[in-house]
Amino acid sequence: MTTSNTDLLILGGGTGGYVAAIKAAQAGLEVVLVEKDKLGGTCLHRGCIPTKALLRSAELFNEFKAANEFGLELAGEVKVDFAKIQARKNKITSQLHKGVESLMKKNKIRVIKGQGIVMGPSIFSPVSGAVIVTDEAGQEEVIIPKKLIIATGSKPKSLPNIPFDEEYILSSDGLLEMETLPKSMAIIGGGVIGCEFASFLNSLGVEVTIFEFAERLLITESKAVSKLFTQEISKKGITVRTQSQVESAKVVDQQVAVQVKGDDTTLHFDRLLVAVGRQANVDSIGLQNTSIKFDQKGIQVNEHYQTAEDHIYAIGDCIPTMQLAHVAMKEGELAIDHILTGKNDSLDYNQIPRCTYASPEIASVGYHKDNVPASISLKVGNFPFAGNGKALIHGDAIGFAEVLRDAESDDLIGVSMIGPQVTNLLSEVSTAMYLNASPLEVGQAVHAHPTLSEVIQEASLDAYQKAVHK
Repeated sequence: MTTSNTDLLILGGGTGGYVAAIKAAQAGLEVVLVEKDKLGGTCLHRGCIPTKALLRSAELFNEFKAANEFGLELAGEVKVDFAKIQARKNKITSQLHKGVESLMKKNKIRVIKGQGIVMGPSIFSPVSGAVIVTDEAGQEEVIIPKKLIIATGSKPKSLPNIPFDEEYILSSDGLLEMETLPKSMAIIGGGVIGCEFASFLNSLGVEVTIFEFAERLLITESKAVSKLFTQEISKKGITVRTQSQVESAKVVDQQVAVQVKGDDTTLHFDRLLVAVGRQANVDSIGLQNTSIKFDQKGIQVNEHYQTAEDHIYAIGDCIPTMQLAHVAMKEGELAIDHILTGKNDSLDYNQIPRCTYASPEIASVGYHKDNVPASISLKVGNFPFAGNGKALIHGDAIGFAEVLRDAESDDLIGVSMIGPQVTNLLSEVSTAMYLNASPLEVGQAVHAHPTLSEVIQEASLDAYQKAVHK
C-alpha cells in the first residue's frame, strides 16, 4: 500500500465534483479526483443529458407528425427506430464524457477510477479525512488531503415492496438502457422524472399510465401549471391516476401485475418505472469513521458546505439541498471559494431555476402563486402564449407565463411558465431575480419581435396592469 499527500481530494466526479476540481486547479491547488464509474456522474450518463437527448427525438417525431398542419406532405410514414434513438443518445453522452476527461488533463487533475473510503484518525493522519482508494486493478493507496470534498451524488430511490429488477421493474437508470420500446408502461411517481419519461414514451406510441400518491402531478409547481399540464398530457393519451397508492407490483407471465390500494382490479403492463425520487449516496464511503452527521437524506453541512469536520466539505445530491446538476455545480464553486479564502457567497435556493423538459415544457424560479408567504403583498401578472405571434408561428401556443411581484418592495419574487421552449426562456427572469430587478424593469426592456420572450415582457407589465396586448 502506498501513501501520498495532496491539497484537495474530491470523492465523486459528477457535475459538482468535477466543476469543483477544475475551479480548485485553476486556483493553483493540487487536486486528486476519485470516481468509481465515469466522470460526469448521473447528470451526464443517467440523467440530464441522456433523458433530454431522448426527449429531443420525441419532440422531432411529434413535429413530423404535425407536418401537414404546416402545409408539408411527407412522402411516407415516419417510423421510430428506437435503436438509433438510443445510439444517438449514447453518442452525445460519449462526446461530452470525452470533453470532461480532456478538461481534467488540461487542468492537470489526477483522476483515479476506483472506490474511496474516508478514514478516521489513524497512523496516516491525526484527524479524519484521509481516503483509502482502491483502483480498478485492486491496488490500494492512502491519500492524505489538506481538504476533502464529498460529492458522491445520489441513486434512484426504490419502494420497499417493489424492488428493481431492471428488466420489468425499472429505475430511471434501467429505462435509459432499454433496447426496445414496450407496448405499455406504468409509472409510479408524478414528479419531474416520471413526467418527463411519460412524455417521451407517449410521443413514441407507448401506452402510459402515471400513478401519483399526491392529489396532483408536479406538486412543487403551482396548481395552475399542474392542472394545465395534466390536461394536456391527458389529451395526448396518457392516463393520470392521482391519489393512487401502488400496493404491489409483481412480474407474472412476462408482464407486471400492479395492484392499487382500494381497487380490486389487477392492472397489467409490459414494464413498470419507479420514479419516486433519488436518495443520497452516503453508505459505504466511510462516514461512520468520522464525526460527520448524516442520514438517508444526506450529509449535514453549514452555509459554507462544511461538515462537522470543518476540513471536510460535502456538495451536490449527497447533501439535503435541491438535487439539480446546476445546484451541485454552484455548491462546488462556493465550497472552493471557502477553501481558498475562508469566505463565500451564500446561495439563495429560492433563486434556483427549475425545469421540466416534458411536453409541454415547464420552467419556474422563486415562489409560485400557491406558496408565497402570507406576509407578502402579492401582485400577479399573466400572459398566454395564445397571444404571442412567435408561438402561433411555431405551432405551439398552449400555456402561459405568470410573474409575481411584491407590491411593497416592487421585487420580482417568482415566475412560472408552461409552454413552448420555456426552459430556454427562464434564464432572463432568473438573471433578473439575481440582479434584484423589478418586473417593471423586465417589462420595459426592449424585447425583439416576434419572439417567445415577449410573453415574459407582457406578463411582467401585467403585474402592474400595464400589459399592451392583453
